[in-house]
Amino acid sequence: MGVLIGGSGLIGGTLAYYFKTKTPDDIELRAPSSKKLSIRNTSDIIDYLKRIRPDFVINTAIANISSDSQLAFEVNYIGTLNLARATAALKIPYIHISSAATLPNGENLTEEDSLPIQPQLNNYAKSKLMAEVTLKHMHKTVGLDYTCIRLAVVYGEHDHKIQGFHRLFFSIADESMPVLFTKKNIMHSYSNANKFPYFVHHVLLNRDEFKGETYHFVDKDPVELANLILTIRSYLELKSPREIYVPYSVAMFGKKTLEILLKGMSRIGIHGGLPAELMFLESFYKTQTLSAEKLLRSSFVDPNPEETIFTKLPELVIYYLKRWTHENLISTFNESILHPNAMSNDFEQSPAALLNTVHDDSTTPFTELIDS
Repeated sequence: MGVLIGGSGLIGGTLAYYFKTKTPDDIELRAPSSKKLSIRNTSDIIDYLKRIRPDFVINTAIANISSDSQLAFEVNYIGTLNLARATAALKIPYIHISSAATLPNGENLTEEDSLPIQPQLNNYAKSKLMAEVTLKHMHKTVGLDYTCIRLAVVYGEHDHKIQGFHRLFFSIADESMPVLFTKKNIMHSYSNANKFPYFVHHVLLNRDEFKGETYHFVDKDPVELANLILTIRSYLELKSPREIYVPYSVAMFGKKTLEILLKGMSRIGIHGGLPAELMFLESFYKTQTLSAEKLLRSSFVDPNPEETIFTKLPELVIYYLKRWTHENLISTFNESILHPNAMSNDFEQSPAALLNTVHDDSTTPFTELIDS
């Protein structure tokens, strides 16, 4: 039995679903909410783990990327430290999920690369980087059995918060990106959320190989940002964003102008904010690719080596357009893409007729539940 921290996020939710459906008889995974277990509270952790006595802990929890310094420090660093101290005491594996935000820009970055810890780093990158350093220290000094897995730009279904790659996708679908806020030949690495649980499971089963190690879990080939944006535009059958590249200086000027405008509007009671991802605007203009060589050399076998962000796009387009349409978040795209359900059309256009149909055909009690 294991404990998963951060089960409500994209990565955590995907892990929880995998262990529930793929290993129901072998591995039970519990995912307590933050109300039951706050990783900022040492007594919460000690009491819960003492009662449950898990065989491993997986930590996917993060503070919102726009969080202030205190929350980022307490969740991303102190929370990680608390869990590491607990798992070291119990002598059980600890799987820590980290981020490419701990790395500099550049090509083919290895697991040995990292940013220097400096005050000017944003709160998210600084706290995640400090966590990596402390876990390595604890492995050397107290024998912590841990594996650190760095993710790049994550893609997959069931991201309810519209962040990261899905924020980019949403901006294109909502036609709120008129031009390209990047340069040609800017490359980034991507991480497939659906494949990730298979790797975590493999890591848990092969501790001798993965103990004390850091791995980049990324697709083998990096992706050009402009090409990805234009491919999404093509799938959505839209005319924007136009293939016009906005210089970084112009993009930064626009961002600062919007910040000033929003600050002024707040004084008259109108509150709003820019997406938190804009703190990484510079990344849209600089290449960062993570080496997958160490992962490829490991004993892990990719369950679907041909699947990439491009092969997943048709599926992601349908899933997210349906979701965002149902939530009334977007309505400007070509609806024929979705192949709308006939019953939902009747609900919208002919509710009385639909009601009569249901009354005639679909109101009998379920025979399977009637006592014989």
